[in-house]
Amino acid sequence: MIVFTHPREWKRLRSELFSDRASVGYVPTMGALHEGHQSLISRASEENDLVVVSIYVNPTQFNQASDLSAYPRDLGTDLEIAAAAGCEVVFAPTNESIYGEEMVSSDTDYGTLTSSLEGAERPGHFNGVVTIVRKLFNAVKPTQAYFGEKDFQQLAIIREMVRRESIDVNIVGCELVRDEDGLALSSRNARLSNEGKLTALFLSKTMREADEKDRTVPPQTLAKWAFDQLENHPGIEPEYVEIVDATTLEKLNEWGTEEARILLTAWVDGVRLIDNSAI
Repeated sequence: MIVFTHPREWKRLRSELFSDRASVGYVPTMGALHEGHQSLISRASEENDLVVVSIYVNPTQFNQASDLSAYPRDLGTDLEIAAAAGCEVVFAPTNESIYGEEMVSSDTDYGTLTSSLEGAERPGHFNGVVTIVRKLFNAVKPTQAYFGEKDFQQLAIIREMVRRESIDVNIVGCELVRDEDGLALSSRNARLSNEGKLTALFLSKTMREADEKDRTVPPQTLAKWAFDQLENHPGIEPEYVEIVDATTLEKLNEWGTEEARILLTAWVDGVRLIDNSAI
């Protein structure tokens, strides 16, 4: 496996080792790789001549210094997992190599896409996300980039960035991966106690039950029901539950022909978890 830390190294490696005609599948990550990441890497490997995985914990998308410092980091284990899934090249930049002398993010306003849900709860978060993904795309110059639907809002925003800025990359959204009990796989799960992991299963259970409700119940009434279910469950502190148009992320007030999505965020065991599902 090739590991590089500076964009100029990749420029040299790509010209030396691979044809310009080779398709490059790219999986951006913040490390702490798990089976969800492995599924992205495996799909990228199946659909491209070469797979590049980036491992970088981006400071500008964290709202709290404590959350940044607590984020799990184990590059050695990440490299093993990436290689086993079919990755050949890893980009592990430093803050200086990817940001330069000044580590700042640019303002991003895509209307509801960036202002609602996570954008409302974590001001500035998507400024950091868009800034770093743009920099990573410029560094790697992938043919296709793979993002999981676990971060559904992020995926929608990256697609919008690519559309607005005419970036020459195909964004591939990949289905959210859950463990056998239904818990959405996340790097943050490593910070949950065994009891916390059991409690967190109620998140996906609530979404399944919401999906099974009769459609005579309006979307926002159903979202309120789901929020109340979480709020009344011991060990869960919900921040929001919303049912939205899956494309625009605008709240749905009535059921129609558009694809609907339920998105939620809740605290369990002092860990902030996000989840979502088609509904």
